[in-house]
Amino acid sequence: MSLLPAACLLFYAVSRCVATQSIHQGQVTTADLIVSSGYPVEQHSAVTLDGYVLGLFRIPGSPTNPPAKGKPVVFLQHGILCSSTDWIIMGPGNSIAYLLADAGFDVWLGNTRGNTYSRKHISEDPSSVKFWDFSWHEIGMYDLPAMIDTVLQSTHEDILHYIGHSQGTTAFFVMASLKPEYNVKIRSMQAFAPVAFMGNLKSPFIRAIAPFVNQIEWIMRMLGVKEFLPNSEMFTLGGQKACNDDSSFQEICANVLFLIAGFNSDQLNRTVLPTILQHTPAGASVSQFVHFAQNMNSGHFRQYDYGMLLNLRRYGSILPPNYPLERISAPVFLHYGENDWLAAVSDVQQLERKLGNSAGLFRVPDDRWNHLDFTYGIEAPSLLYARVIDVIRRLNVPIEK
Repeated sequence: MSLLPAACLLFYAVSRCVATQSIHQGQVTTADLIVSSGYPVEQHSAVTLDGYVLGLFRIPGSPTNPPAKGKPVVFLQHGILCSSTDWIIMGPGNSIAYLLADAGFDVWLGNTRGNTYSRKHISEDPSSVKFWDFSWHEIGMYDLPAMIDTVLQSTHEDILHYIGHSQGTTAFFVMASLKPEYNVKIRSMQAFAPVAFMGNLKSPFIRAIAPFVNQIEWIMRMLGVKEFLPNSEMFTLGGQKACNDDSSFQEICANVLFLIAGFNSDQLNRTVLPTILQHTPAGASVSQFVHFAQNMNSGHFRQYDYGMLLNLRRYGSILPPNYPLERISAPVFLHYGENDWLAAVSDVQQLERKLGNSAGLFRVPDDRWNHLDFTYGIEAPSLLYARVIDVIRRLNVPIEK
């Protein structure tokens, strides 16, 4: 085995040893950040058909636009290793969740199974291997429907706007293609850095790991390790010590992010790095990363590959089936960056051609815009969010019942 998979395994083992199984005592939560910013917040939960209990946060209004019945609903879904905090971490006037609340929308923030706010199950414990036996396929099939239904039931609405980032788009494409009845509940889908096809992914870090995905998965299974980078005190402390403004290592912290997502130094507020690392990584399963790597290696957007024999048993074929993107009827707006190393322009273009109802490709007007700029970019409010909010406003016309 090469040194790279060995190093990855060592890192997994260390992070697992220091990981906590719930929100750290005294840690600032999404709700705390929203309240400290002067916005109202509600906490809700959704239970999936397979028993996961998911945390939801609601921002029903803002200091300038108080809560009221009948506001149009916007649901935001984070990417892999992230949480609801990503949508508010840059603060009022900068984060899209606050800007939407200011604009008069009823804003809901989702959390997928296994992250900081969704580490409960009706019968399984997060310390068990069985709890982590899922990929983003299950997130699309179970988590999104459960959260969307909970939001619509709570608001007494029939339809909502969906905004997803990275894996938040991947899971949507799973749901909308395999559970097409959910398309009628989506007024618009705003896809930030959409990830489906990955054959042209540019990140050298991901490309170096992907060929070893089968070995890594096998060793993880043998060790009984199913969680990938849980939120832990190690990351929180490391972020505070190594990445703050007084640290000589701050630029190293920034370059680690750039190596994965693409370089765009001008859009990263380095002062916020310690805060980001208090909340990210928020936890994910090993299988989520394996599933992405499988799609990158194959060049297809398809279901989890269990190997020929198990594929025959599960799917009736030696290869997993492709997701039927042509069945997606909800209007999908694809927002992409030229310098996104995880969602290559050519892959997004391929996705656009396959979708059943593409509303078009929308380039962020910055040649260096990368994968993380969609949530952390300094100029995201002017280069991206203003356009998205304008589109949502114009689409928010009454629908005949």
